[in-house]
Amino acid sequence: MSANRKSMLTAAIVNRAIKISFLKLNPRSMMKNPVMFVVEVGTAVVLLMTLFPGAFGGTKDDVGFNAAVFFILLVTVLFANFAEALAEGRGKAQADALKNTKKDIQARKRVGAQGVAIVASTELRKGDIVIVEQGEMIPGDGEVIEGLASVDESAITGESAPVIKEAGGDFSSVTGGTRVVSDRIVVRITSDPGETFIDRMISLVEGAKRQKTPNELALNTLLTSLTLIFLIVIVTLGPIAKYLGIELQVPVLIALLVCLIPTTIGGLLSAIGIAGMDRVTRFNVLAMSGKAVEAAGDINTVILDKTGTITYGNRMACEFASVGQSSEKELASWAVISSLQDETPEGRSVLELSKKLGFSYDEAIAADGVFVEFKAETRMSGVDLRDGRQVRKGAVDAVKKWVAAQGGTIPVDLDAGSDAIAREGGTPLAVAVDHRIYGLIYLKDTVKPGMRDRFEQMRQMGIKTIMCTGDNPLTAATIAREAGVDEFIAESKPEDKIAVIRREQSEGKLVAMTGDGTNDAPALAQADVGLAMNSGTVAAKEAANMVDLDSDPSKIIEVVSIGKQLLMTRGALTTFSIANDIAKYFAIIPAMFILAIPEMSVLNIMGLGSPKSAILSALIFNAIIIPLLIPLAMKGVAYKALSASKLLSRNIIVYGLGGVIVPFIGIKLIDLIVHLWV
Repeated sequence: MSANRKSMLTAAIVNRAIKISFLKLNPRSMMKNPVMFVVEVGTAVVLLMTLFPGAFGGTKDDVGFNAAVFFILLVTVLFANFAEALAEGRGKAQADALKNTKKDIQARKRVGAQGVAIVASTELRKGDIVIVEQGEMIPGDGEVIEGLASVDESAITGESAPVIKEAGGDFSSVTGGTRVVSDRIVVRITSDPGETFIDRMISLVEGAKRQKTPNELALNTLLTSLTLIFLIVIVTLGPIAKYLGIELQVPVLIALLVCLIPTTIGGLLSAIGIAGMDRVTRFNVLAMSGKAVEAAGDINTVILDKTGTITYGNRMACEFASVGQSSEKELASWAVISSLQDETPEGRSVLELSKKLGFSYDEAIAADGVFVEFKAETRMSGVDLRDGRQVRKGAVDAVKKWVAAQGGTIPVDLDAGSDAIAREGGTPLAVAVDHRIYGLIYLKDTVKPGMRDRFEQMRQMGIKTIMCTGDNPLTAATIAREAGVDEFIAESKPEDKIAVIRREQSEGKLVAMTGDGTNDAPALAQADVGLAMNSGTVAAKEAANMVDLDSDPSKIIEVVSIGKQLLMTRGALTTFSIANDIAKYFAIIPAMFILAIPEMSVLNIMGLGSPKSAILSALIFNAIIIPLLIPLAMKGVAYKALSASKLLSRNIIVYGLGGVIVPFIGIKLIDLIVHLWV
């Protein structure tokens, strides 16, 4: 990840946020935050009473107090605006950095059968074919349809190490603005100008364009309701007090209102949401909406592909195991014939293994043959030869059914050989020609280190893990046991993944899933949180609501943690905001009535110096607590893998009890200084 994404704040971001804080004083902007809009209106009223004391029944003796109240209220509003502008500023800084990667690139567009025309990247449209060679920039988003190349994606991901992009697999997607480091590829453009991946990233990381999430809207509604209730209380309090012979000045009533309503969380609410999206983005995950981030925090079940997620995914042929009366040489020959047009890593590894073992084959046999691509439904690939013979390789059970359908017999030692490979954690592929099975290809893969510990962390978070794999049950069980997942589904098809997602959702659970292939797209769309790999297919990225720019499928674990951290941060600061109002009540309410009702001095448990100093001290604390909590809102509450009940108890003690104690101390310390002036 690039350094600018890791940096939290810069002087430029802070300076810009200060300017934006004043621009956000526009009432049309402030109305989006009802709590702070009420504070702004109160600020305007106090300003008028300061400038024209006689017009509102005040005296010149009140000007100093009114001016102090006005200044403190103005600072309160500015601090709330600053928190939101600061969070937005980091998103805008990322957007500016991404805009720098957009360049007017010259593209070599294929015209006709062999022709090539030089055009600007802005002229490319969906379906156009372009040729990109070593050292050239990829002119637009697309899919590799020919060749293989190393691509430098540092402009997008921040990672300096190039990645391999190849035709015919799940790593065929390329992004405009990235550079080919080696070799040559042919790319089919999949997006029009203005609709590219970088364009989408720019619009999504712009904090100003962020849509509020359902939880945020619900909390905002609660805060608005509380503000309305307290506004009614304050409006009626003045006449009631006057009826009882107690004169309450309007600035004092406004000060009480500001301290009663939840200004702390009201000022930080937008910043928390924006910063949550920003944390995901700085983690090199592009969230299509804040709802997806929040949903990640409530996830109950995570479904993971085995290959590339739990294991490294580089399943390579390491052995030929013949069965029946077939020889290893015959098996190797037909395995190569079935793989000559197979562009997948597994297919190429078959050719490399045959060459390494010194087996020869007649390539002319496959000449003019029709290649049969692998499909999730058939779980086989191969070639139909011109002489009518059909060669297939694929999952053992699928090949057995295919052979049996043609009247062939199954070698008696096939299952034993398949089970032996599966018990070692490998993947067996059967090779057959028409009605005869020649043997097995042993594909070897290994579990990534540390996966067991990560799954244990998820268990502590109350999240169930389910591994989906196309492998047979023995292989799946071996990998599942080694990795430490809770459940596994063997011989999985796309519809099986959707079925398990729907099953979990029918039980009221939220489900997350990772994927990179076209066959993963339906399940990614069905899941509550779908994390697609940037290296994957366009279909997968369009179906998901998150894209991992680093293409690390196991990052779903961190995404869940970030989602939980966002929810915890909002809950913790809401608890703190409501709790610290208690101290403000004990400061302002006695100060309002102590002159008319001396007995209320018993409520002055903080021993504040005077009514005016008590009111100003409570207002000052109410203002300065917002910037003091900005770092926590931006960084988020530290998340630990604990159960929900333990997390709740911990937060009540830290932020609930702390929210009561801190204001008592803070207001008292401020009063010691303010009382000297007042």
